[in-house]
Amino acid sequence: MKRATRPLPRRVVLLVLAVLAVAGLAVGVDGTMRVMTMQRELAALEADIARLHAQARVLTEQVHRMRTDPLYIEKLAREDLGYVRAGETVLKFPKPVR
Repeated sequence: MKRATRPLPRRVVLLVLAVLAVAGLAVGVDGTMRVMTMQRELAALEADIARLHAQARVLTEQVHRMRTDPLYIEKLAREDLGYVRAGETVLKFPKPVR
């Protein structure tokens, strides 16, 4: 003998659907916020990568010039290290006081 099943009351069904809808919205909003945060982080990292690539190009060019250009090496020695050629006179001026 089969037992007759009673249908769930309409209020219970609506309550379950409402709980599922609220849970879905909560997960969806949190997931959307997380994706937006990750997109901002990705954009910042891509900007850092571009900046570092540009810096690497500049440094590579400097290394190349240091290896191949004697005038560049002389310029660096004069500017950075204060070197002078034999027979040159160095004039040093005091820094202006502010």
